[in-house]
Amino acid sequence: MSIESQLKKRVLVTGANGLLGQKLVGILRNDDSVEVIGTGKGASRLPESWDGSYVWQELDITDRDQVMRVFSITKPDSVIHTAAMTQVDDCEKDRDGCRILNVEAVRYLIEACREYKSHLIHLSTDFIFDGENGPYTEDALPNPVNYYGETKMEAENLLLASDIRWAIVRTVLVYGIAQDMSRSNIILWVKKSLEEGKTIKVVNDQWRTPTLAEDLAEGCILIMKIGATGIFNISGADFLTPYQMALQTADFFGLDKTLITESDSTLFTQPAKRPPRTGFIIDKAKKELGYSPKSFLAGIGILAKQLKLADS
Repeated sequence: MSIESQLKKRVLVTGANGLLGQKLVGILRNDDSVEVIGTGKGASRLPESWDGSYVWQELDITDRDQVMRVFSITKPDSVIHTAAMTQVDDCEKDRDGCRILNVEAVRYLIEACREYKSHLIHLSTDFIFDGENGPYTEDALPNPVNYYGETKMEAENLLLASDIRWAIVRTVLVYGIAQDMSRSNIILWVKKSLEEGKTIKVVNDQWRTPTLAEDLAEGCILIMKIGATGIFNISGADFLTPYQMALQTADFFGLDKTLITESDSTLFTQPAKRPPRTGFIIDKAKKELGYSPKSFLAGIGILAKQLKLADS
């Protein structure tokens, strides 16, 4: 290891092949003060053009021995933990798999961070709340209504009881475009459906503060840079229903809004219950971190530009 690399802050990102992980590596690899270590189960799926600007380590976070081995090699100063089982219905159906990934893996990361004195930034969710009194501040009392939320609350409690340096980043309905276009979101779904002339039903009785993936990445990096500890709400600022999001999407792309039918969640059958009204108040992040998210409309514009680049 060169003297130059020893002087850099080493930041390990779990789940680096995922949407948020990709955004984090994409930003951090251009930061001269940081050596970014991307990790994931299997080989890197990051763009080949990024090769040489980051380090890759294969890592299955559900394997304690592998976690300890990767930490012994990389000795990270900070860890941004994005890997999780986040598909809410899958969590309800595969509780054992969900628990291993969302709780036990966090236990292993805490152990490794304790040994190597790493600062752990852990991603959490609005689904730790029941959605009766949203939007929420950081000191609101959790009360999850589905198994995914239960596991994420349990992981938070592991951190609260630990003696390491930690920050919990709670976020809401993250949207964005992955490099390999492997993940859809409400904007892409609405755009594609309306372009194909399909009528779509969109709920208007669930409220969220949708979060642009780039904004979430920036919020995590602000925490990492100053070594902040505690709980931070990092989300968008606009308090919207999916129906309102769909209308804004149609307006932006000049598509036929009459194809969008207002609906409510009682008409949809899903394995996991959804909290009706979550979203976050982000005053703490704005004040303590200088966090400044883009509007949902601006987020649509950013995705539109990324789609054009992907098509070119």
